[in-house]
Amino acid sequence: MKSIVYEESRQTKEEIPLFRKLSYSLTDFGGNVLFVSISTYLLYFYTDTFGLEIGVAGTILLVTRCLDMIDAPIWGVLIDHTHTRWGQSRPYFLWLCVPFAFFTWLTFTTPSLSGTSKIIYASLTYVISGILYTGISTPMTSILPNLTNDPDQRTVLNSYRMVGGNIGLLVANSVVLPLVQLLGQGNDRKGFSYTLLILGVVSIVSFLTAFWNLREVNSVAVKSISLKQSAKATKSNWPWILIVVTNLFYWVGTTVRSSGMIYYFQYNVHAKSLIPVAGGLSAVAVIGMISIPFFVKKTNKRTVFIASLLVAAISNMLFQVVGSNQIAVITLFCLGSIGTGVAAAMPFLMLADAVDFGEWKNGIRASGFLTSIGSAFCVKAGSGIGGFIPAKVMQYFGYIPNHVQSQQSLLGINISFVWLPAILFIIAAIPMFFYAKYEKNESTVRTALAIQK
Repeated sequence: MKSIVYEESRQTKEEIPLFRKLSYSLTDFGGNVLFVSISTYLLYFYTDTFGLEIGVAGTILLVTRCLDMIDAPIWGVLIDHTHTRWGQSRPYFLWLCVPFAFFTWLTFTTPSLSGTSKIIYASLTYVISGILYTGISTPMTSILPNLTNDPDQRTVLNSYRMVGGNIGLLVANSVVLPLVQLLGQGNDRKGFSYTLLILGVVSIVSFLTAFWNLREVNSVAVKSISLKQSAKATKSNWPWILIVVTNLFYWVGTTVRSSGMIYYFQYNVHAKSLIPVAGGLSAVAVIGMISIPFFVKKTNKRTVFIASLLVAAISNMLFQVVGSNQIAVITLFCLGSIGTGVAAAMPFLMLADAVDFGEWKNGIRASGFLTSIGSAFCVKAGSGIGGFIPAKVMQYFGYIPNHVQSQQSLLGINISFVWLPAILFIIAAIPMFFYAKYEKNESTVRTALAIQK
């Protein structure tokens, strides 16, 4: 009788108000206007503006990210132990938005330093901004299973979030360089500093709006759990493990792609002015993100994930065919952006199901811990490794900042931007072929959890 009652109630669809969907989208928008600026422009900023050698810059990106990525599970545990009148995840948008914006601004601000002092300053500002990004991005994901219990509404909410994030990506990719030129008037150091100050204010307003409007429905009933208990939620949680592996390789690949883009456009295509154009047109990724609920209903989450990664990989490989044809390059970049945009969205949606699976399998609901590793850890580790790889490849092939590049150096840029991301996207797709049996079991898991409650 109990299960029958649940099945009847489960048919009653929950509807999230539009203003809350839009508010949820502002979290990823506010995060991306700053984080995408870091992932896309920081390597270039370090080498061509701040004056660091490319090998040193790449090492900073890797080492600081390796130090930084261990904070992801710590933030997750903190969220699992947070109980306020605002909920578990939501208050972090209020607490961290200003510090995150401030240290991101410092990362792109260049005091008069030289030698070791310059390296220490770059490392400290970058690692602190990264830690704060983990702190504010982890609740973006951990809040989703607590915003609603309706799987369809979770899919819709996640699509709104991803569209917001993609608009943030659009803003970062399309306005940063023009603003640097406009505000710096030939002084890129001033230009980057002023630009990130403006984007920081935009980010703060976005997070405060999201904090004000969102509400959590599950967090009140969740008890604090220890780190040891949180770790138990990963035991035999194979859907979570598969998502983590796929997401990690995806973020390595997409960071290699975004880090190499500015070099490829400037030196291989000889069209640096097309960088903001490509960034703006990459907003077509919104088409894919909006279509996620439709394609998930028609197929399933793993198929959508695999297809998006293959679209991204094939689009990248085709750069080798079109050469310096600017129209073809822009077209392929936009097509690849649709693939990477959808691929970026899928883990955040699927992690909510992994949280349910962990509770069903192990009796522990560790939404903060599981989602922090599945999202923030993968983003941080992937972006660190992804920023290091092209730097080292280009250094090996003889890249020299602000110079005409040799044929060998152009080959290194080509490998970094064209081939490495494609290979990494293909590797990322492999674990999803093993995800099928867990996705088929999701309705059973939700039914069992509802009966237990």
